[in-house]
Amino acid sequence: MSTAVALRGIRKTYGKTTALDGLELEVAEGEFFCLLGPSGAGKTTTLKTVAGLEQPDAGTVELDGRDMRGVEPYDRGVAMCFESYALYPHKSAYDNLASPLRSPRHRLPAAQARERIGEIAELLGISALLDRPVGHLSNGQRQRVALGRVLVRPARAFLLDEPLSHLDAKLRQQMRAELKAIGAVRRTTTLYVTHDSVEALALGDRIGVIRDGRIVQTGTREEIWYRPYDTEVARAFGRPRINLLPGAVTPAGGFRSADGGVELPLPAPAAPGAQTLIGVRPRDLTLGEGPGHELTGTVYVTEVLGRSVEVTVRLGEQHVSLVAPRGAAAGLRPDDPVRLSVRPENLMLFEADRPERPGRRIGP
Repeated sequence: MSTAVALRGIRKTYGKTTALDGLELEVAEGEFFCLLGPSGAGKTTTLKTVAGLEQPDAGTVELDGRDMRGVEPYDRGVAMCFESYALYPHKSAYDNLASPLRSPRHRLPAAQARERIGEIAELLGISALLDRPVGHLSNGQRQRVALGRVLVRPARAFLLDEPLSHLDAKLRQQMRAELKAIGAVRRTTTLYVTHDSVEALALGDRIGVIRDGRIVQTGTREEIWYRPYDTEVARAFGRPRINLLPGAVTPAGGFRSADGGVELPLPAPAAPGAQTLIGVRPRDLTLGEGPGHELTGTVYVTEVLGRSVEVTVRLGEQHVSLVAPRGAAAGLRPDDPVRLSVRPENLMLFEADRPERPGRRIGP
């Protein structure tokens, strides 16, 4: 599969602030790629650099193998949806959607334009809003109009900057499903920026984690979930968050927690005496007896999450969270004794966190 978007050694500074620091990224043709990171990590600057709205201080941007140095934004053939909407407030929603189709590059006959706008409006649930000025729409409605203006025209790549961030939770979930189903998006290379790990896992064919202007890890959702680069990446995915227990590697090659209350087999060889963190996802812990290694503890607190229950268990001086079916956790009270089981292959081993950086993963 060919590379549609490539950023090679991109550096961008604003005064004394470094927004992108040697960023390297490749997005395959037709891929839906999610770029995940916190505010200030460089996500939007990355999109603007691809679009040509920002010029890098160093490095190159390539689209379909062509160096974009000196190529104006309107000649790059990309369509960008801004988090701030960037709509014409005095125009109707219809006219905002129609604006790309009236440009010399993408002009369509009026009948074809109406048909295309109607399809996108129905898909985004804004058909009844087309005659309204966007200045009279809610934030969520404006965001859907902004997204529709991107999707309505053909492009070599879509650049979407947190397009669902202003929607309520129910509509955001619905729109995630719609985005996955949109034929235009699924056939067009898409670089999608978000700070929401649930969104990234739901949408991305692959995910890139950006931190301090650098890509620290790229991979499929399974690779990111079970093989995170370091503890910060591990903590970014999953609710409840991953359990991380500090401890050390024993002479026998196992793991013992710092308080000595937890002993576990290791998923990969490690040097005896090394200070480590063992990680396990809450959904990879089983309440009660099961296959794998068994642990004993006491209930600390429970929280009902609809059909499931989050149970926090005290293991010695450590606490771990797990998610259990509501029936399996029925009747549990604080201080009740419980048994847990975990498969060794679901454990992750990391270097101990250091002040200057998160602990990196140990092993394959």
